[in-house]
Amino acid sequence: MKILVDHADINAIKKMYEYYPVDGVTTNPSILKKAGRNPFDVLSEIRAFIGSEAELHAQVISKDAQGMIKEAYKMREVLGENTFIKIPVIPEGLKAIKALAKEGVNITGTAIYNQMQGFLAGKAGAKYVAPYVNRIDNLGANGIQVAKDIHDMLKNAGLETEILAASFKNSQQVLELAKYGVGASTIAPDVIENLIKVDAARCAVDVFVKDFEALCGENKTMNNL
Repeated sequence: MKILVDHADINAIKKMYEYYPVDGVTTNPSILKKAGRNPFDVLSEIRAFIGSEAELHAQVISKDAQGMIKEAYKMREVLGENTFIKIPVIPEGLKAIKALAKEGVNITGTAIYNQMQGFLAGKAGAKYVAPYVNRIDNLGANGIQVAKDIHDMLKNAGLETEILAASFKNSQQVLELAKYGVGASTIAPDVIENLIKVDAARCAVDVFVKDFEALCGENKTMNNL
Protein backbone atom coordinates (compact mmCIF):
# COMPACT_ATOMS: atom_id res chain seq x y z
CA MET A 1 0.00 0.00 0.00
CA LYS A 2 1.31 3.43 -0.95
CA ILE A 3 1.26 6.00 1.84
CA LEU A 4 0.77 9.65 0.93
CA VAL A 5 0.98 12.61 3.28
CA ASP A 6 -2.33 14.46 3.56
CA HIS A 7 -1.00 17.91 4.37
CA ALA A 8 0.18 21.21 2.87
CA ASP A 9 2.66 22.47 5.46
CA ILE A 10 6.09 21.99 3.94
CA ASN A 11 7.79 21.48 7.31
CA ALA A 12 5.38 18.71 8.28
CA ILE A 13 5.85 17.11 4.86
CA LYS A 14 9.65 17.28 5.17
CA LYS A 15 9.46 15.57 8.57
CA MET A 16 7.35 12.75 7.14
CA TYR A 17 9.81 12.30 4.28
CA GLU A 18 12.75 12.26 6.69
CA TYR A 19 11.43 9.42 8.82
CA TYR A 20 8.82 7.44 6.87
CA PRO A 21 8.73 5.65 3.48
CA VAL A 22 6.02 7.86 1.99
CA ASP A 23 5.15 8.05 -1.69
CA GLY A 24 3.76 11.52 -2.24
CA VAL A 25 1.46 14.27 -1.01
CA THR A 26 -2.25 14.95 -1.26
CA THR A 27 -4.06 18.21 -0.64
CA ASN A 28 -7.58 19.56 -0.82
CA PRO A 29 -9.01 23.10 -0.68
CA SER A 30 -9.55 22.92 3.09
CA ILE A 31 -5.96 21.84 3.69
CA LEU A 32 -4.69 24.64 1.43
CA LYS A 33 -6.81 27.14 3.34
CA LYS A 34 -4.90 26.24 6.52
CA ALA A 35 -1.64 27.10 4.75
CA GLY A 36 -2.93 30.67 4.33
CA ARG A 37 -1.04 31.36 1.10
CA ASN A 38 -1.63 31.33 -2.65
CA PRO A 39 -2.47 27.69 -3.47
CA PHE A 40 -0.12 27.53 -6.45
CA ASP A 41 2.74 28.89 -4.32
CA VAL A 42 2.11 26.17 -1.73
CA LEU A 43 1.72 23.38 -4.29
CA SER A 44 4.79 24.49 -6.24
CA GLU A 45 6.83 24.45 -3.03
CA ILE A 46 5.66 20.92 -2.31
CA ARG A 47 6.41 19.81 -5.88
CA ALA A 48 9.92 21.27 -5.71
CA PHE A 49 10.60 19.31 -2.53
CA ILE A 50 9.13 15.92 -3.46
CA GLY A 51 10.42 15.99 -7.04
CA SER A 52 8.80 15.47 -10.40
CA GLU A 53 8.40 11.69 -10.08
CA ALA A 54 6.46 11.67 -6.79
CA GLU A 55 2.69 11.84 -6.73
CA LEU A 56 1.10 15.20 -5.93
CA HIS A 57 -2.71 15.35 -5.72
CA ALA A 58 -4.58 18.65 -5.92
CA GLN A 59 -8.27 19.42 -6.38
CA VAL A 60 -10.27 21.46 -8.88
CA ILE A 61 -12.81 24.01 -7.64
CA SER A 62 -15.16 24.47 -10.60
CA LYS A 63 -18.58 22.85 -10.39
CA ASP A 64 -19.02 22.33 -14.13
CA ALA A 65 -17.07 19.93 -16.32
CA GLN A 66 -15.72 22.59 -18.66
CA GLY A 67 -14.29 24.56 -15.74
CA MET A 68 -12.82 21.41 -14.17
CA ILE A 69 -11.08 20.50 -17.41
CA LYS A 70 -9.64 23.98 -17.80
CA GLU A 71 -8.34 23.93 -14.22
CA ALA A 72 -6.83 20.49 -14.73
CA TYR A 73 -4.69 21.60 -17.65
CA LYS A 74 -3.48 24.70 -15.83
CA MET A 75 -2.58 22.62 -12.76
CA ARG A 76 -0.60 20.18 -14.91
CA GLU A 77 1.14 23.04 -16.67
CA VAL A 78 2.27 24.59 -13.38
CA LEU A 79 2.83 21.44 -11.28
CA GLY A 80 3.89 18.84 -13.82
CA GLU A 81 2.35 15.91 -15.64
CA ASN A 82 2.63 13.59 -12.64
CA THR A 83 0.10 15.73 -10.81
CA PHE A 84 -3.09 13.84 -10.03
CA ILE A 85 -6.11 16.05 -10.54
CA LYS A 86 -8.71 15.45 -7.84
CA ILE A 87 -12.23 15.69 -9.25
CA PRO A 88 -15.38 15.24 -7.12
CA VAL A 89 -17.48 12.31 -8.29
CA ILE A 90 -20.66 14.17 -9.14
CA PRO A 91 -22.30 14.12 -12.61
CA GLU A 92 -20.25 17.06 -13.91
CA GLY A 93 -17.18 15.48 -12.36
CA LEU A 94 -17.73 12.18 -14.14
CA LYS A 95 -18.08 14.08 -17.40
CA ALA A 96 -14.74 15.78 -16.76
CA ILE A 97 -13.06 12.54 -15.71
CA LYS A 98 -14.13 10.83 -18.94
CA ALA A 99 -12.79 13.67 -21.08
CA LEU A 100 -9.50 14.09 -19.22
CA ALA A 101 -8.79 10.36 -18.93
CA LYS A 102 -8.99 10.05 -22.72
CA GLU A 103 -6.19 12.61 -22.93
CA GLY A 104 -3.99 10.71 -20.50
CA VAL A 105 -4.48 13.01 -17.52
CA ASN A 106 -4.00 11.38 -14.12
CA ILE A 107 -7.28 11.66 -12.22
CA THR A 108 -8.23 10.96 -8.62
CA GLY A 109 -11.97 10.70 -8.10
CA THR A 110 -12.70 12.31 -4.74
CA ALA A 111 -15.58 13.12 -2.37
CA ILE A 112 -16.64 9.46 -2.51
CA TYR A 113 -19.20 8.32 0.05
CA ASN A 114 -20.62 5.16 -1.52
CA GLN A 115 -19.63 2.18 -3.60
CA MET A 116 -21.17 3.22 -6.91
CA GLN A 117 -19.41 6.60 -6.87
CA GLY A 118 -16.10 4.78 -6.68
CA PHE A 119 -17.02 2.19 -9.28
CA LEU A 120 -18.33 4.71 -11.82
CA ALA A 121 -15.26 6.92 -11.38
CA GLY A 122 -13.11 3.89 -12.15
CA LYS A 123 -15.14 3.09 -15.26
CA ALA A 124 -14.80 6.71 -16.34
CA GLY A 125 -11.02 6.40 -16.25
CA ALA A 126 -9.83 7.64 -12.86
CA LYS A 127 -6.47 6.24 -11.74
CA TYR A 128 -7.50 6.50 -8.08
CA VAL A 129 -10.79 6.77 -6.23
CA ALA A 130 -10.78 8.25 -2.73
CA PRO A 131 -13.47 7.06 -0.31
CA TYR A 132 -13.72 9.23 2.82
CA VAL A 133 -13.43 6.51 5.46
CA ASN A 134 -14.11 8.44 8.65
CA ARG A 135 -16.65 10.80 7.09
CA ILE A 136 -18.61 7.76 5.93
CA ASP A 137 -18.51 6.42 9.49
CA ASN A 138 -19.88 9.74 10.72
CA LEU A 139 -22.87 9.31 8.42
CA GLY A 140 -23.73 6.03 10.10
CA ALA A 141 -22.24 3.72 7.48
CA ASN A 142 -19.05 1.65 7.55
CA GLY A 143 -16.22 3.51 5.83
CA ILE A 144 -13.80 0.59 5.90
CA GLN A 145 -16.37 -1.71 4.32
CA VAL A 146 -17.25 0.84 1.64
CA ALA A 147 -13.55 1.08 0.70
CA LYS A 148 -13.23 -2.70 0.62
CA ASP A 149 -16.36 -3.05 -1.51
CA ILE A 150 -15.11 -0.50 -4.04
CA HIS A 151 -11.75 -2.28 -4.17
CA ASP A 152 -13.47 -5.60 -4.90
CA MET A 153 -15.83 -4.11 -7.49
CA LEU A 154 -12.95 -2.52 -9.40
CA LYS A 155 -10.87 -5.69 -9.37
CA ASN A 156 -13.80 -7.90 -10.36
CA ALA A 157 -14.45 -5.62 -13.33
CA GLY A 158 -10.83 -5.83 -14.43
CA LEU A 159 -10.25 -2.11 -13.97
CA GLU A 160 -6.79 -0.78 -13.09
CA THR A 161 -8.18 1.92 -10.80
CA GLU A 162 -6.82 1.78 -7.25
CA ILE A 163 -8.28 2.90 -3.95
CA LEU A 164 -6.75 6.02 -2.38
CA ALA A 165 -8.42 5.80 1.01
CA ALA A 166 -8.79 9.14 2.80
CA SER A 167 -10.20 10.75 5.94
CA PHE A 168 -8.69 8.61 8.67
CA LYS A 169 -9.26 9.09 12.40
CA ASN A 170 -6.87 6.46 13.70
CA SER A 171 -4.19 3.95 12.76
CA GLN A 172 -6.53 0.96 13.10
CA GLN A 173 -8.48 2.14 10.05
CA VAL A 174 -5.24 2.27 8.05
CA LEU A 175 -4.26 -1.20 9.28
CA GLU A 176 -7.56 -2.73 8.16
CA LEU A 177 -7.14 -1.46 4.61
CA ALA A 178 -3.43 -2.29 4.42
CA LYS A 179 -4.25 -5.89 5.39
CA TYR A 180 -6.94 -5.99 2.71
CA GLY A 181 -4.51 -4.91 0.00
CA VAL A 182 -5.90 -1.54 -1.07
CA GLY A 183 -3.62 0.42 -3.35
CA ALA A 184 -2.97 3.56 -1.32
CA SER A 185 -3.97 5.67 1.65
CA THR A 186 -3.53 9.38 2.24
CA ILE A 187 -2.90 10.05 5.91
CA ALA A 188 -2.37 13.11 8.10
CA PRO A 189 1.07 13.32 9.77
CA ASP A 190 -0.24 12.67 13.29
CA VAL A 191 -1.92 9.43 12.17
CA ILE A 192 1.22 8.36 10.27
CA GLU A 193 3.26 8.81 13.45
CA ASN A 194 0.78 6.70 15.39
CA LEU A 195 1.28 3.79 13.00
CA ILE A 196 4.45 2.84 14.87
CA LYS A 197 3.98 4.69 18.15
CA VAL A 198 4.37 1.71 20.50
CA ASP A 199 5.37 2.36 24.11
CA ALA A 200 6.49 -1.24 24.55
CA ALA A 201 9.02 -0.83 21.73
CA ARG A 202 10.46 2.28 23.32
CA CYS A 203 10.72 0.52 26.68
CA ALA A 204 12.50 -2.40 25.04
CA VAL A 205 15.03 -0.03 23.47
CA ASP A 206 15.67 1.63 26.84
CA VAL A 207 16.35 -1.78 28.43
CA PHE A 208 18.74 -2.77 25.64
CA VAL A 209 20.69 0.49 26.03
CA LYS A 210 20.84 0.11 29.81
CA ASP A 211 22.15 -3.46 29.53
CA PHE A 212 24.74 -2.50 26.92
CA GLU A 213 26.01 0.41 29.04
CA ALA A 214 26.23 -1.89 32.07
CA LEU A 215 28.48 -4.15 30.01
CA CYS A 216 30.57 -1.58 28.16
CA GLY A 217 30.24 1.73 29.99
CA GLU A 218 27.98 4.76 30.00
CA ASN A 219 27.33 6.42 26.64
CA LYS A 220 29.07 3.61 24.81
CA THR A 221 27.78 2.35 21.46
CA MET A 222 29.18 -0.05 18.87
CA ASN A 223 31.00 2.96 17.38
CA ASN A 224 33.23 3.69 20.36
CA LEU A 225 34.17 0.34 21.90
